[in-house]
Formats: sequence, structure tokens, C-alpha cells
Amino acid sequence: MRKVIVSEFVSLDGVSEAPQQWAPPFWNDEIAQLKYDELFAADLLLLGRATYQFFAESGPIQTDDAYVDRMNRLPKVVISTTLEAADWNNSILIKKNVVQEISRLKQVPGQDILIPGSTRLVQSLIPHNIIDEYRLLICPVVLGRGKRLFSDKSNITLKLAETNTFGSGVVLLAYKPVTPP
Repeated sequence: MRKVIVSEFVSLDGVSEAPQQWAPPFWNDEIAQLKYDELFAADLLLLGRATYQFFAESGPIQTDDAYVDRMNRLPKVVISTTLEAADWNNSILIKKNVVQEISRLKQVPGQDILIPGSTRLVQSLIPHNIIDEYRLLICPVVLGRGKRLFSDKSNITLKLAETNTFGSGVVLLAYKPVTPP
């Protein structure tokens, strides 16, 4: 069975909103390699509307970059009730029965299903125990406000699976949900 992997940049105070505005100063070759390995370990991207639109605006360009080419080629499942179409290469739109559709996708043989960003989507999936791993790249910055990955409604117990500290001060904390008794 495939795993659903969440990969998020998060501030020290838990903000995951718009990391493209505050995480770049902490980007380095180590993190680039982690993101490369993560993308190539997946064969499906699962995206919420805002993340899809962000990637689609910058993604479908021709390039000699293996990472961008992989993003363009990978199948993308977009979860949105407001989008009318998902036109980026290899994208399909799911508007209803989201948990059932993702559960079905997990049963299809293949590599990981990667959720890069998509905070609201992740929050909607947490109560359904469909996420197999949370990879949090904790950046040494306090933002004070913004959308947080774990909302006040989140109720989940996690077990630490991996840690890694990068030269830029970012710490990777990978967690797996603890199955309730």
C-alpha cells in the first residue's frame, strides 16, 4: 500500500502559510537534496487549490532541471470545491468524496503520494487517519501570525520517526501517527 507523505515548511511558532515568503533564506543544498529525493520517491502529487495554483503558475515551463521536469510529468490530484478545471499537465480535479478517493489511490500499487504544502487539505485529512507521515522542516523564524498546519481542531498523537539538522538551522522532524488502541 502506498503512503501519503505530508511535507511542510513550518516556522518555530507553527505557521505553514506562504513559506515562499519566509523560508528561502534557509534553503541550502542539503534541503534541495531532501526535496529532490522526496519528489523522486513519489509518483503522485496531492495538492490543495492554493498550492496547485502556485505550482501551476511556475511549474509548466520547459527546462533542463530534473526537479521541475519531474513536477511537470508527475500525475497531480487537485482537491478543490472552487476550481473549475485543473489544466496543468497530468492534473485531475476531485471535488467530492475526497477521503474515499485518496483511500482508493493508496491501494493502487506505486510509490509515495506526496502532499507538498496544502495546509488546508492536510487539516481536512487529519481526522480521517489517512496521512502516513508528516515531514516538518522547522525554520528558525517566528512569524507571529499566519495559518498553522495543526489547527485548534487537530487531535493526533505522533511518534518521532526521523530527525535531521541542516546547516542553515532548519530541523527536519518526521513523525508517523500513532494508531489509536
